[in-house]
Amino acid sequence: MNKVMSNKLMIALYVLPALLLIAILIFIPLILTGYYGLMDWNGIGNMEFIGLENYINGLQDPKFWESAYHSFLLALFSTLSLVIYLAISLILASKIKGADFLRKIYLIPMLLSSVAIAQLWIKVYNPNNGILNSILMKLGVESPPAWLAEPSIVLYAIFIPILWQYAGFYILIYYAALKNIPESLIEAAKIDGATPLQIAYKIKLPLIMGVIKVTIVLAIVGSLKYFDLIYVMTGGGPNGASEVMASYMYKLAFSTNDFGYGSAIGFLLLVITLIVTVIIRKLTASDDELQY
Repeated sequence: MNKVMSNKLMIALYVLPALLLIAILIFIPLILTGYYGLMDWNGIGNMEFIGLENYINGLQDPKFWESAYHSFLLALFSTLSLVIYLAISLILASKIKGADFLRKIYLIPMLLSSVAIAQLWIKVYNPNNGILNSILMKLGVESPPAWLAEPSIVLYAIFIPILWQYAGFYILIYYAALKNIPESLIEAAKIDGATPLQIAYKIKLPLIMGVIKVTIVLAIVGSLKYFDLIYVMTGGGPNGASEVMASYMYKLAFSTNDFGYGSAIGFLLLVITLIVTVIIRKLTASDDELQY
């Protein structure tokens, strides 16, 4: 085995299939997206090279920046929701009764497709016979809102099912990290008279800080490129009130057949996501990581 691993040719042969797969599925499409962004193309006919015109138009497009604002707003809500997920994980990891059952319940949304979740919440938000408005009317609200039809609230109404969809994912990550903390540290702190709050704040959180940093990056990056549930529930409407960068790109490319401009928007989305990721990594990196 050691001889095989010391042979650079053998290592290259083992790694080559994975590298080819990554190149075909990731790098080549990214390069082609950037290339198509330089073209005036409807996706079928001949392409006409127009240079950086699509990219310049994208940076000057108010609809693009409005969709970017919505994506960053979703990223903010997703990041803040991590506090709730972490609190739930701390409770589940504290050996309460029914913790195993609750942990399984939180994982249910992960088993459903985004389309199924979108259809479920469309029924919940139905202004005429949806369960949410029915409850509000029983509580005395005479004219409950049409949650997915009012521009002022539609974005926040969509955030709720998105955060619900990924709750189990983050709770599971935090729970696994908390369970990896040596029990001897917790017992020693209890012997010294530490309260559960002090144990959580001064022992558990510092020990899983690396995991928390990773989930922050995942939440923000995932929010910036989020698409499917929003597109199914509202299609970016009404009047662009719930449009995000990914849905705006999709509409340009596949609804208006402006593949060149849509590709440019997609590439701008990639650049913005990369920049945000680098900034987050710099802000959350420890001193040792920065030196490295």
